[in-house]
Amino acid sequence: MVAKIIDGKKMADAILEEVKKEVASLSPKPCLALVIVGENPASLVYTKKKADDCRKVGMESRSIRLPATASEQEIAAEIRKLNADKKVDGILVQLPLPDGIDEEKMLAEVLPEKDVDGFHPENFGKAALGIGKILPCTPKGVAHMLKESGVKLAGKHAVVIGRSRIVGKPLALLLLNENCTVTVCHSRTKDIGAITREADIICVAVGKPRMLTSDMVKEGAVVVDVGMNREGEKLVGDVDFDSVSKKASLITPVPGGVGPMTRAVLMQNTLECYRERRKR
Repeated sequence: MVAKIIDGKKMADAILEEVKKEVASLSPKPCLALVIVGENPASLVYTKKKADDCRKVGMESRSIRLPATASEQEIAAEIRKLNADKKVDGILVQLPLPDGIDEEKMLAEVLPEKDVDGFHPENFGKAALGIGKILPCTPKGVAHMLKESGVKLAGKHAVVIGRSRIVGKPLALLLLNENCTVTVCHSRTKDIGAITREADIICVAVGKPRMLTSDMVKEGAVVVDVGMNREGEKLVGDVDFDSVSKKASLITPVPGGVGPMTRAVLMQNTLECYRERRKR
């Protein structure tokens, strides 16, 4: 068996086109504020791409740059200014924040109605209950990719490797709300392979290059690789693509898989925040 590739770039382009069409009819335009603290090279690249996406769909964006030495009080003060700014519809605090900054505390400073990442405790709780409108971007993107690829989620055994608040935990909740039977594996899980070999769907988000190997996957499983690791000039995922793609029925590539979907969903979430704020 040779796996069919799930083309995240193609799906993301379709979402961006839908957002662009709706934004064209709106006045004022939705506005996304990006808060960047420090000079993390990866963060600077990601936020530039997000600003570029805003331009592509006709949204406005703002970049608020703070030095790595900024205190929690200074970061919180900037977030509160954006909360109070009626022209700003969505606020994204780029992670990771510098050492010594309480990320949970800073994310909770963002008003729930402007929380485009879906990380605020209120939005996270609503997502867990299956009533949230603003869902974390990567998990929402993964669920969309699976559905668009024709995967019937109800009744399937899904294994999520990784339990971060950004991907693992919310993804497990989303899949549970789609009536999957969900198992979450993490660094303390014994014999992960014994669990993944029973899975119909495997989602890997741990940040370890090629940790999921073909001997950990049953024939015909669907494999979603959320990882993005740099090896020299090359980007590789958490899945050993070359071997696993020979056993899986569907698989996401790295790059070109989950990454583009995450950014497209961010634009979708910004538009949703814009709509919801104008209902109040």
